[in-house]
Amino acid sequence: MITGIKGTRFRRAAAVTVTTGAVLAAGAFGAAPAGAVTTPTIAAAGGYVMNNGTAKTLYTKAADTKRSTGSTTKIMTAKVVLAQPNLNLDAKVTIQKAYSDYIVANTASSAHLIVGDKVTVRQLLYGLMLPSGCDAAYALADKFGSGSTRAARVKSFIGKMNTTARSLGMTNTKFDSFDGIGNGSNYSTPRDLTKLASNAMKSTTFRTVVKTKSYTAKTVTKTGSIRTMAAWTNTNTLLSSYSGTIGVKTGSGPEAKYCLVFAATRNGKTIIGTVLASTSITQRATDATKLLNYGFAK
Repeated sequence: MITGIKGTRFRRAAAVTVTTGAVLAAGAFGAAPAGAVTTPTIAAAGGYVMNNGTAKTLYTKAADTKRSTGSTTKIMTAKVVLAQPNLNLDAKVTIQKAYSDYIVANTASSAHLIVGDKVTVRQLLYGLMLPSGCDAAYALADKFGSGSTRAARVKSFIGKMNTTARSLGMTNTKFDSFDGIGNGSNYSTPRDLTKLASNAMKSTTFRTVVKTKSYTAKTVTKTGSIRTMAAWTNTNTLLSSYSGTIGVKTGSGPEAKYCLVFAATRNGKTIIGTVLASTSITQRATDATKLLNYGFAK
């Protein structure tokens, strides 16, 4: 199996220049005989991989065991926002002190949104998915939940997350937070999160956001001037390290350990999957790389 980019380019070149090379290349990239590809070993406690085009399961490891999901929860946050009727991505949301207070109280990952600034829904989605901003998640839940108080709106939004999970057949999933900082009952499984990501990727806006490596938002301050925010960098290192990566979302936490929902496309084939409770930031990327390589070789 060829995993290196240079090797892949070399094989492609060979296929173009040498007739017999085309046969060799077809053999290298075609479907491997059953049992010919060694099933990888991963450090993560749970994993699941599928062919996104056919929904065929390619790999499982404790794929239906419920685990804390960390910020991979934010895939559902984005999904609920993008499913709102008559959504205006350019609608502005005023950043409240409650959002920054929440970040401080929970030592949470942040998009460093400034209280009083007006930020568009589109910008909040980038702030949610790239630096994994829990302040952006709070702002979106407050904006798109229903109710006369912030607490009621947040509760309503989380209700929408759970309703959406049920509609997608995520039978082993429950959300009790808008960002993955759970209150004792926020869990999913590798299979369910992969199912969610596959569905979310049907949205053009979602796909555009999660494949973006860096994004600089220009927000409107209290006085009406333009603030250029520090660039948000995507926490998904596969976007730089694995050719063909198109998403999706990292997650971490004391209970969740290190999680990653990932997707990549090569030669028209898209592989999508999830690892939960890996042992480090580096290891979750290594686990995902092994599973992607395995998926493309199948």
